[in-house]
Amino acid sequence: MKSFFIIILLFFTFSRCNKKKIQEQSKTDNNIILKYITDHNLNASSTNSGIYYVINKQGNSNYPNSNSQVKVAYKGCFTNGSVFDQSDKNGIIFGLQEVIKGWTEGIPYFSEGGSGTLLIPSSLGYGSKGTSGIPENSVLIFDINLIDVY
Repeated sequence: MKSFFIIILLFFTFSRCNKKKIQEQSKTDNNIILKYITDHNLNASSTNSGIYYVINKQGNSNYPNSNSQVKVAYKGCFTNGSVFDQSDKNGIIFGLQEVIKGWTEGIPYFSEGGSGTLLIPSSLGYGSKGTSGIPENSVLIFDINLIDVY
């Protein structure tokens, strides 16, 4: 019985420490994004989750939802301007449930034919794990051209 309580205590201690790390990373990401917005003189809007977005060109009134298939031409870079991925001008087709959370939430702010920028905190990108070519806790910047909504 004593070991059960120790396990419970360790679980809650770890959980509290992990939650604090997540909150600290969220603040760090937000500061990085706000500096990027200021440095690049962007007129960005924010969401409750911490995504910032800029609409450069309004499209038509056909907006995707989080379950839509879309065709997007994009360029992904870090805040230092280094490009880590991009499509060609013809774009790629994918379902918004098949991508990072930042795209699932952010792309529906654009309408078909519209373009702009998504500034995504690490928690809605690749988080503390990172992925090939993207270090852990990276803020991601995507230039988006929403070509089609299916």
